[in-house]
Amino acid sequence: MRGGPGAVLIWVPTEQVADALAGLDGATVEVVAPTGAALPASADRVEFYVPAFLPPPAAVTAMAQMPRLRVVQTLTAGFDKFRPHVPAGAVLCNARGAHDASTAEWVVGVAVAAFRQFPYFAAEQAAGRWSYRLTDSLAGKSVLIVGYGSIGQAVERRLAAFDVDIRRVARSARDGVSPASDLPRLLPDADVVILLAPVTAATAGMVDAAFLARMKDGALLVNAARGVLVVTDDLVAAVRTGRLSAAMDVTDPEPLPPGHPLWGLPNVLITPHIGGSNPYSFAMANTLVRAQAERYIAGQPLTNVITGEY
Repeated sequence: MRGGPGAVLIWVPTEQVADALAGLDGATVEVVAPTGAALPASADRVEFYVPAFLPPPAAVTAMAQMPRLRVVQTLTAGFDKFRPHVPAGAVLCNARGAHDASTAEWVVGVAVAAFRQFPYFAAEQAAGRWSYRLTDSLAGKSVLIVGYGSIGQAVERRLAAFDVDIRRVARSARDGVSPASDLPRLLPDADVVILLAPVTAATAGMVDAAFLARMKDGALLVNAARGVLVVTDDLVAAVRTGRLSAAMDVTDPEPLPPGHPLWGLPNVLITPHIGGSNPYSFAMANTLVRAQAERYIAGQPLTNVITGEY
């Protein structure tokens, strides 16, 4: 515990997050990451709750035992696990912006890796074989960003040097951004389709057999959003034919179980939800947590408040 009596009680999941709050006037900080065991007695006094970066179910259900809870501040941009369970009287805030750079880096990295066949060459290196072959390239491709928020903008900035043509899609139209209703028209021309949309009633399962059938032959699907945006069985069927490729940091189910068909497909690149898992991202998220805690203690408006579906 750090702080004194009468201060706002803040629960954080790790010592690293607690260190980011060191010296915060008016706050008492406890490192508590609920795992299903009995909660500390201080649950009755928690006002500001920061769940773990990849929270277990107990980190969500624990909120029901915090009668004074006023703020739930996630360490991730995604918040779909928490939204249905935030108690009345509390606000939910996400970490929008904290993981933009790292997630965008992952997106561009896997796109380059897929077109230049880095997984194939890594396997050949492990086998001690000099296996020369021609590859494709990201240069000259048409890229469709589905979910053009802060991460989508970060992806576009990084793609600026790759000689690609970028199209953008969001829930509603704005200057330079097409509405989601235009997806059927845009998909057939895209060499790369990047999923960055939040989980909503409209986006869950949006990448189904019909969506995949509209994609261009040889196109690459990149999922850096959430696994539930994709109907996994439909994706397996589409990539198994060799017509499409996929790179994904998220899956449904997640973790992807041993023996799942996606593991064995040569045109699928999978990473275990590591897009924002690095020191830079964590530092950015911790800085955001401190700024939010300072605003709450001072009675100032919070940022990144979720007021609707996202």
